[in-house]
Amino acid sequence: MKRRLYQKLILAWICFAVLSFVSVAGITSSLVEKHLIKNRTEGMYREANVIAAGRLAQNYTERASLQDTYTNLLAVASYQSMRLWLMDSNGKILIDTAVGYDQSKITQLDSFDPVSLSGNYYQTGRFFDYFDEDMLSVVAPITSNYITKGYIAVHYEKNKLETEKNSILNCSYITLAMILALSLIVLITFTFVVYFPIRRIIHGADEYAAGNLNYKIPVESNDEIGYLAASMNYMAGELNNSGESQRKFISNISHDFRSPLTSIKGYVEAMLDGTIPPEMQERYLNVVLSETNRLTKLTKGLLTLNNFDDKGTYLELADFDINAIIRQTVETFRSLCWDKHISFQLTFEEESLYVNADVGKIQQVLYNLIDNAVKFSHPDSLIYISSLEKHGKVFVSVKDTGEGIAKDSLNKIWERFYKSDPSRGKDKKGTGLGLSIVKEIIQAHGENINVVSTQGVGTEFTFTLPCSKNKK
Repeated sequence: MKRRLYQKLILAWICFAVLSFVSVAGITSSLVEKHLIKNRTEGMYREANVIAAGRLAQNYTERASLQDTYTNLLAVASYQSMRLWLMDSNGKILIDTAVGYDQSKITQLDSFDPVSLSGNYYQTGRFFDYFDEDMLSVVAPITSNYITKGYIAVHYEKNKLETEKNSILNCSYITLAMILALSLIVLITFTFVVYFPIRRIIHGADEYAAGNLNYKIPVESNDEIGYLAASMNYMAGELNNSGESQRKFISNISHDFRSPLTSIKGYVEAMLDGTIPPEMQERYLNVVLSETNRLTKLTKGLLTLNNFDDKGTYLELADFDINAIIRQTVETFRSLCWDKHISFQLTFEEESLYVNADVGKIQQVLYNLIDNAVKFSHPDSLIYISSLEKHGKVFVSVKDTGEGIAKDSLNKIWERFYKSDPSRGKDKKGTGLGLSIVKEIIQAHGENINVVSTQGVGTEFTFTLPCSKNKK
């Protein structure tokens, strides 16, 4: 896969730089030139009209000395850096401040046409082919009694404007260069803050795709990219844990199926080859039956959990007396508890306590919890079962006085097939699925189940159910 994000960013910056230069060299150059021409010609126009209407031009109409007029015009031309002409009405140049005053060298503009001067207050060009280069020219009439006696012409070399324009553009180029240099800070910041972290995230994604779910993406910034990296690290960790759980699940289920199948196969082969005599076969057939029942129970448990995983849990909600269900479930353990001299102590806040839940699944929860309590209780001990209503919830507790569960194993007891805890190691016939099923059922009701256990003291499971809205 081609990764061109950074190249695209560099290309975008280069395009920005080129377009900026073109804008300054083209558009800005044209705007600056128009601005300079406008300012210069407006100044020339004002100066020409002031001279044409002032005493200086009136001296000409009164036939005063042209030498004095020339001297005055030369002073104004020098001050304004312009070229001034005094022309008569026929286009004869009487005074030119650029060549000095010489009455014998008076130039006539043969193509001079006053009419062509109307329509615009300034002209750009060679002014009736007199100049060899382009000039900015402004002409103001000298009038007396509404009669045009002559003209004041003001000229300015256009190449001087080019010099001014280039000076301004040079400042613009320097400013543009500084802006482009400063924009590199954005590019560098993007490189370190965005591009390099994205490359690390891409490398991490490649590692995950290759199966290395233990890889940690080294991005720890407190921004969106850091959040993305943390999310991917968390995702990889969860996938890794899920993979390990799946491998452990397969290992456990293989072991739990293999053990009873091995026993059944061994006993059946022994009966077939005569190793077990006929008079003892009934005893071993009971063992085979017990192992078959264990496999059946394990299969049912797996199917139940599979239904939870695939479809969620379908609940047949109804109002029922939880105390009556507790009594019924306890009765199923009477014979087993009789042999172990285990007694039940039932404590109910009320004689009847109605809840809204799936009665069949809640009975399965109670059966699994009581079954665990019986298995791990010492002989001649008590199992405490209680129910009470509090804050719109019914709390049901099943407490034994067995060996308890180690603190570091409390979070693992809900895992499927978990039976490795020493205090639960005596459970040789269990499937390791009971508590997993219990938690799935309680969570399907939108409720919680908690466990408190102390080694050498016992274990207490407490779960909640919603109270019936129609109390009986």
